Amino acid sequence: MQALLTDPSIAGLKDAPKLAAVVLYAKSRAPKGEKDDNQTSIWGAELGRWMGMKESTVHHKVLPALRGTDALHTKVKRNAKGHPTGLDCLVMPLWNARKSGGAGHPLALTKAELATLLHLCEALFGHGWTPEDKEPTPPGLLAGRTGKGAATDRLGLLLMVLNTPASGWLQLVGGSVKKREGRGAATLARLLGCSTSGARKVLARLTEAGVVARQHRETSTRMRGRGRVMLLPVARAYGRRLASVEAVESASPVFSARPDGACGDHGPAGAAGALGTSGIGGAEGTGDAVDQERPDGAELHAHHASVVTAVVPPQLDYGFSGEDRGGEGRRPERVCAGEDQAVDDSTGVARSGSPVAEDGPLRGEKPKESQVDERVGQRVTGAGAGGQPKTGGWEEAQQQRHVALPADLRLRVALGPVSWLWERLSGWQQDQVKAAAKAELEHLAGLGVAPEGAPRLLADRLTDRLAETGGGALVDKPFPWLIRRGLPQRRACSHRKCDDGVRLDTGEDCENCGNVIHLRRAWRARIGADIDRELPGLADGERRRVLEERLRERVAIEAEDLAWRQEQARAERARREAARAAAAEQAERERQAAAAADAVRQALACEDCGRGRAAGLCEACDHRRQTEALIGEAGLLAAAGSADLSEAGSIAAAVAGARTAIGDSTAAAWQEFLEITDVATLEADPQAAADAYAFTAFQTAQQAVGAYQDDALALLGRTAEAEAEARRAYRSEQGRPWFQYNPSGADAVVAATKAADAARERVAGYLLATRLEQLREQTAARTEPVAAAPWTGRLLELATRPLDGDAIGAVIA
Repeated sequence: MQALLTDPSIAGLKDAPKLAAVVLYAKSRAPKGEKDDNQTSIWGAELGRWMGMKESTVHHKVLPALRGTDALHTKVKRNAKGHPTGLDCLVMPLWNARKSGGAGHPLALTKAELATLLHLCEALFGHGWTPEDKEPTPPGLLAGRTGKGAATDRLGLLLMVLNTPASGWLQLVGGSVKKREGRGAATLARLLGCSTSGARKVLARLTEAGVVARQHRETSTRMRGRGRVMLLPVARAYGRRLASVEAVESASPVFSARPDGACGDHGPAGAAGALGTSGIGGAEGTGDAVDQERPDGAELHAHHASVVTAVVPPQLDYGFSGEDRGGEGRRPERVCAGEDQAVDDSTGVARSGSPVAEDGPLRGEKPKESQVDERVGQRVTGAGAGGQPKTGGWEEAQQQRHVALPADLRLRVALGPVSWLWERLSGWQQDQVKAAAKAELEHLAGLGVAPEGAPRLLADRLTDRLAETGGGALVDKPFPWLIRRGLPQRRACSHRKCDDGVRLDTGEDCENCGNVIHLRRAWRARIGADIDRELPGLADGERRRVLEERLRERVAIEAEDLAWRQEQARAERARREAARAAAAEQAERERQAAAAADAVRQALACEDCGRGRAAGLCEACDHRRQTEALIGEAGLLAAAGSADLSEAGSIAAAVAGARTAIGDSTAAAWQEFLEITDVATLEADPQAAADAYAFTAFQTAQQAVGAYQDDALALLGRTAEAEAEARRAYRSEQGRPWFQYNPSGADAVVAATKAADAARERVAGYLLATRLEQLREQTAARTEPVAAAPWTGRLLELATRPLDGDAIGAVIA
């Protein structure tokens, strides 16, 4: 990877082209012969998903940069029809390595090595896909990281993983670094070739994404040691846990920290001879998988010879001072713990020796066992068959506990500040704390806190509560402290988002808390002024007593008022809930009534043709009614445009002509429909044929109404009134101030013509509306119902009417 990124054609590019080169290099085909050119085919959109950016960015900023430095050769791949099916890419550093260096070049990887690199990229930042007839590939750890800086984060994570041993700890650079930036940022800056401040931001984003963990190593003096960076994907891949790795670090015999100013075999010369050079800057050794940390300014040095096996020492008790010193309580020797361990021949497990024995191993004498060693021996002796200890009840719960934090990343971040308290909990207590932490995270999400920011917010809360306690060493009962004090929200006021005077959603000071403090101070000043006015000359002690008494009375009054308001709020809430339930019941009843009415209406027969279950009017009859209404509207439009409204004959002729024309158009449309339709099907279903004919007539009438309206507007637009209005608008537009000096110019003529056309259309519309209103009034007057004659007159008329044969037979019968 370093050979690829340091190639002259890639070294000077930005991180996005570099990551594109890495992805294309990993997807390249291994050569099968001398003519194979290591090409790979990919789409621009797919490459963008690999890099966390859009396809347009890839085509405009990434690929041109690689082509410009001759780092990449591309060719559009097309199918037999000429359609593009992909982009053939040839990574030139890989091609040059194949042609010049052969199999010995660092870039000339085999097929298995390229596949391994591609699988690593998929696990870290692959976008995931589900191919047909194959196992799906899940998204990588940074698949959701897109936008600005996504390529830098992905490239940085890949380089750090490649420079991390099996322990999961990143190999850090040596030498002096800026205190503000840190050694981890300096290491990442050297890998990416960027500034330390930029690398610090990348490291912070990776930490927030949950793929990197940063800690400081604990020293023997309990001072803050040198920072360390763990690559969590690597640690999980090798089955490592954060707490166990720290324990191995403290007991490892490879390197240790020395105080500033040490000399002799602890100096830089001895360190260089013992360590050699490192893969990053040549400042740290690579012989051990566990990266050892040290305080800033101290050089690495070799341990004394040791034959023990590095294991995690058992957590005995609470680690109080003097616990491992036996019954005498003497001071321990200045010898690092772990050098006096010996391996049990039967089990092969190193047993913990006493660091405070009467005689130390540096004196060449065999150390004695302490009381703690005796207790450990008793525990080992009490083990049953198979080497497993006999436990039951509380001891079984203790055996089932987990030293490391939960596997859930959100819980690991939230409980990070109290990790050592977590180790002191039993299995049941850990389950309870885990459930409480999950509930608190859900509560924070319900308060409007972003889900990705809730774990960090809970971690900050635990950090603040530990600082209030005076440090974790003062927490003697971890479980009650976590459940009752550490995890719960503490509202300093009545606002639901307040936590110790800080808003959970914004992180700023709670304004409601400020108001409460202001009111309390105002009341205190007011009560003090009342006391000075009512009881002048009181001594300070007596005045203070009276003031506190009245303040307590005021607080009691406020508590009663608060209880009353809360009771009112509960009653109001109950009333609203009852009203809401009643409204829901009423809505349900109305819905059921409407459904029943609709069911009854659907069961009604057609009013016109008698067709069953037609909801009162079938589709064909509905179309016929609408068609008749449209034909009448078309006749009115035809009469309004061309007929003389003072003559009934002219109006009747125009209406009849419109009806005849629409009927002819309907017949022609029906014939066209029959030509493209199976006539036998229509003959077999007369009802469908009737529906089709009614719909055809309806569509034809709709089109005719629009056509007659356009014709009427055109005819009325040529009337004298319309022309006069158009001329007035034309002259008025020419007389505008901006046209007065050149009224006959091209611009003035165009604007005047446009104004005249608009005036003409406006007058035509007004005339059409007026004439239609007049025609409707005349039609209504002609169709007014005549009052029915009384039955006495009608009976006389019916009596004188002669009966035909059928009527006579009916009467006789």
